[in-house]
This record gives sequence, structure tokens and C-alpha cells, in this order.
Amino acid sequence: MTQGQAPVLWRVSSWSNGTNCIEVAAQNESVHVRDSKNRGGRTLSVPASTWQAFIEGVRRSSGA
Repeated sequence: MTQGQAPVLWRVSSWSNGTNCIEVAAQNESVHVRDSKNRGGRTLSVPASTWQAFIEGVRRSSGA
């Protein structure tokens, strides 16, 4: 994190049981994903538009 940049706020799904989950954080124009069991490990970062398309695809396929 650079000076003047807001801290990353990680979120876990409300459907999570607290284990074996991913955490997601939106920051600027990116979305970051990490393993909740390895918070200090690597993260996957994708453009926010890519994440939005992914979420919309999941909703369509699940009928939500």
C-alpha cells in the first residue's frame, strides 16, 4: 500500500462457514481474491469489469 492509498478491506461471503473460503477486496479498478486459510499468501487480481462479468455469469447459471 502506498501513501494516501486506502487500506484493502477483505470480505468473506455471508454463505461462508468460516473455513475453505475465498476473501474478496475491491480497490480502485481491481478486485483481489485470496484464500482465507492463507491470508499472507499470494492474491489474484483482476480488473473490476472482469470480476463483474464473472459474478453476472455465476448469477445467470445459478438462476439467482
